[in-house]
Amino acid sequence: MKELILLLKSDSSRYGIEKISLINLIKIFFIYPTPGLKFMMIFRTMQYYKTKNKFIFAIFFLYYRKLKVKYGFDISFRTKIGKGFYIGHFGGIVIHGDCIIGENCNISQGVTIGVINHGEKKGTPIIGNKVFIGPNACILGKIIIGNNVTIGANSVVSKNVTNNQTVISISSVIIDKDLSSHYIHNIN
Repeated sequence: MKELILLLKSDSSRYGIEKISLINLIKIFFIYPTPGLKFMMIFRTMQYYKTKNKFIFAIFFLYYRKLKVKYGFDISFRTKIGKGFYIGHFGGIVIHGDCIIGENCNISQGVTIGVINHGEKKGTPIIGNKVFIGPNACILGKIIIGNNVTIGANSVVSKNVTNNQTVISISSVIIDKDLSSHYIHNIN
């Protein structure tokens, strides 16, 4: 139980809530507009009880499924996430269950951390400590993101990033070729 309390405290402190108390839990679940913290509290509790008590796990799992739909956070219950995780904004976050995320990381809206199913990068990312992932960024494949890394908005990362680096996206490239027929299907 100490491990669970430590995780809950580290996550809530990232939102400016230093103490886990009944009053603060009521505020988190009914007053504060903190969907990321509410989601992570249920996520952490569910993961804790996964191997300890199947009944309690099932109750939290059902609530977790409800919050996934409500907030648009498709984070697998298998994902390993270090302490101090911060979800900055509502919605559109997808994280594969085999991903590993370090401590004190920030995830923005629209982020995808996922798998590549073929080739030399087949697999899922490992993300270090103190990593900021900006809005709509994608991190794909069996790559390692080091510690103290910033990934800018709309970046697509499919290569390793070493410690203390920043990834920024470049401007869009427009080519003179219509590829829409490859993506738009079943038109009557």
